[in-house]
Amino acid sequence: MKSKISRIFGSGILSILSIFWIAPIAIVLFNSFKSKVWINSDPFSLPNGETFAGLENYKEAINGYDLLQAVFITVFITVVSVAVILICTSMCAWFITRIKNKVTKAIYILCIFSMVVPFQMVMFTLSKIANILGLTTPWGIVIIYLGFGAGLAVFMFCGFVKSIPKEIEEAAMIDGCTPLQTFFRVVLPIMKPTYISVGILETMWIWNDFLLPYLVLDINKYKTLSIAIQYMKGSYGRVDMGAIMAALILAVIPVIIFYLSCQKHIIKGVAAGAIKG
Repeated sequence: MKSKISRIFGSGILSILSIFWIAPIAIVLFNSFKSKVWINSDPFSLPNGETFAGLENYKEAINGYDLLQAVFITVFITVVSVAVILICTSMCAWFITRIKNKVTKAIYILCIFSMVVPFQMVMFTLSKIANILGLTTPWGIVIIYLGFGAGLAVFMFCGFVKSIPKEIEEAAMIDGCTPLQTFFRVVLPIMKPTYISVGILETMWIWNDFLLPYLVLDINKYKTLSIAIQYMKGSYGRVDMGAIMAALILAVIPVIIFYLSCQKHIIKGVAAGAIKG
């Protein structure tokens, strides 16, 4: 009886907390269908016959502020960066786990240390170096994302690689596989749970990131979705709240759907690396 009561009580508390968590997104969603005047005067009311604006805010956000180009740039940066991070860090983790010496140990420590250093400590230096090296394009920022995303990825991949029996790799090499063939044909398929987990976490981070693209990219040519929303603020403080609300929904909904559809893989991947590693 006590266990049942505690479960009901815990479910009630979590339900209340979930309402507070979802409320801001719901408010933005409701306001994206309201006319601009009513968003400012009555932001917490539901759309009705008088305040309902249909899809006008979404049309204004897409056509008036060239949001589709920002979406394309964001998708390109996210997909390419995540792919590069997954391939490079998984190979690095496999190498430093199997080859134990001072160099690989130093590489691992540096990757872990990169997770501790706050971004604010390096952002001005990073911006200057990116300008000097010409990394102010969507292709160039992929390299920077690789550097900042390597710490967590290498840490998770190393934990999982330790669980893979060396005998499997030795058998592949006896059959004539080169180290690269052993990795891509044997090791990589086994690492699938951690690949999915790291991919989801990195995707959510890069998709929602504002500060790094704002500091690195040439804003006159390339705007990510988060930067484009920021630039919807007009001169003299004029703000098109309707278009901003619609743009926020267009930016948030894809990553929410992506996370909800893949969240079980995050738990599996983290548990696999933690328990087996």
